[in-house]
Amino acid sequence: MTEIEWTIRTAEGSLFAKSWTPETAGAPPIILFHDSLGSVDLWRGFPQRLAAGTNRRVIAYDRLGFGRSDAHPGRLALDFVAAEAHAGIPPLCDRLGVTEFVACGHSVGGGMAVETAARFPERCRALVTIAAQAFVEERTLAGIRDAKRDFQDPANMARLAKYHGDKARWVLDAWTETWLSPGFAGWTLDAALAAVRCPVLALHGDQDEYGSRAHPERIAAGRGTARILPDTGHVPHREREALVIDEIRGFLTWL
Repeated sequence: MTEIEWTIRTAEGSLFAKSWTPETAGAPPIILFHDSLGSVDLWRGFPQRLAAGTNRRVIAYDRLGFGRSDAHPGRLALDFVAAEAHAGIPPLCDRLGVTEFVACGHSVGGGMAVETAARFPERCRALVTIAAQAFVEERTLAGIRDAKRDFQDPANMARLAKYHGDKARWVLDAWTETWLSPGFAGWTLDAALAAVRCPVLALHGDQDEYGSRAHPERIAAGRGTARILPDTGHVPHREREALVIDEIRGFLTWL
């Protein structure tokens, strides 16, 4: 397994990326999109084990403002989910020499994977979402309100700063204040989903505190398969890592 760290230059700042490549990898790589508080390091060992399990190169990157990427220059725009397909993916693919790929995202990163599949239908060969949201649901907002209260504890902020440094407060506010904003209440993935042309696998835990099974069902409807994972919450790739890798491997092997 070859691991390489990359710096991706964009108009707004530099992005940190990392790739894991098995010795015999040949199929299009998997690009991972992290969640609202996530980063390359917060994927932990999942990218390496996903690469080994699928025999594909896996690429993860920190969005602008997160992890080891540069600070974001301002507030997160309300169209940030769709914007990632425009701002982050083209320079990433150019720098790493990626022409075709599988888009795979967790939580809001799943929405970004959907938007990327819609924007690049000739290049995106498959789409995988993990605990993704497809619209703004009260269950999602309730979970975010609870998390916002939890982050009043300095210990929780300190844990977030371990991965995001002095960007931690911006990262938290970008999540909570954007999703709880009245201007975001009408957000959906419906337009992007209508433009997706590749096969879809939507994974979702039956105990996900940030979204009901209506999300994977909407994402997969007419496009692929929704898999509801038993006894699983919002982070399936950590809670049920082996099962998630098996599901993705089976899906990609079938393709």
